[in-house]
Amino acid sequence: MLNIKITKLPKSEIEIEGEIPAETFEQFFDNALKRISENAEMDGFRKGKVPENILLSKIPEIQILEEAAELALAEHYPKIIEDQGLDVISRPEIAITKLARNNPLGFKIKTSTVPEVKLPDYKSLAKKTKDTLTDKEKEVVVTEEDIENTIMDIRKSRAPKKHVTEATQTSDIEGSQMSDVKELPEWNDEFVKSLGDFADMADFRKKLEDNLRLEKENLVREKTRLKIIEKIIEESEIDVPEILVELEIDKILYRMEADITQMGLKFEDYLKHLNKTVEELRTEFRNDGEKRAKLALVLNEISKAEKLLADEEEVAKEVAHILEHYKDADPERARLHSQNILTNEKIFQFLENL
Repeated sequence: MLNIKITKLPKSEIEIEGEIPAETFEQFFDNALKRISENAEMDGFRKGKVPENILLSKIPEIQILEEAAELALAEHYPKIIEDQGLDVISRPEIAITKLARNNPLGFKIKTSTVPEVKLPDYKSLAKKTKDTLTDKEKEVVVTEEDIENTIMDIRKSRAPKKHVTEATQTSDIEGSQMSDVKELPEWNDEFVKSLGDFADMADFRKKLEDNLRLEKENLVREKTRLKIIEKIIEESEIDVPEILVELEIDKILYRMEADITQMGLKFEDYLKHLNKTVEELRTEFRNDGEKRAKLALVLNEISKAEKLLADEEEVAKEVAHILEHYKDADPERARLHSQNILTNEKIFQFLENL
């Protein structure tokens, strides 16, 4: 039986201090010696064939003890975690505090655990937050200006470029400049038919208006959801582990690098253009990383409390869709991503419909 003391630290970290009894630790000495002998090389012997008595005379005892300590903790650490009912989420930082033959092995282990999340009355908060929305915030109106601006953007995007020469006022043709001018295509039935399944201009305008209204409805919904969840997070008690913040920052940087690469640029060149290092970016994204970590923890806690989980059939469909469009995607990661997205959607629907 190990003598264990657990101390809670800030940021949901813990320190496990204890000793492995001398007689238990001694059992790992021979195994450590055998492990060292497997890779030992000495003159006159083949690799891994050096007799143990010779090894003992040539290798410092402390080296064998360090190997024995590694083996002992590799076996006992998982047992400690299980026996103490700890839900750890990071690799342990191990420090040996006592190391000698025929003595207990003393150690200190620091690691992070899943934090306790104390939720407020999130149902009441969700209702109150919705009630505070003004009519203007909830308003969904598609104006003629919205439609005309979108039509103009479409015409510009489909306009062929035409090179023209413009002479300056102070010089002749030798000082002229070349510029690109877009000739807008004529707005008629023939043009809208080339854009997709549209009968005529009137049909296009009607479908465009419907799409713009849907976009605005989605925007209002997203803003409402954001207000609700921000209020819940604000009133929740969470001691966010450092490792979760760092993981979220990793995700932000990974997405940024992927976007830059997709544009045909090198991430290193982009950093030079910004005159920043990766570490400086990590510092800048720290607040965002902490917000994302809190969001994930709060949503997970609400999911458990309300037993809200993604439908497996919907998850399977989403995974199939991802794998169809991204052939190199890892199926398991795609499943976890889909499950997370669909579960979160259920949670937000639950909160906004209270």
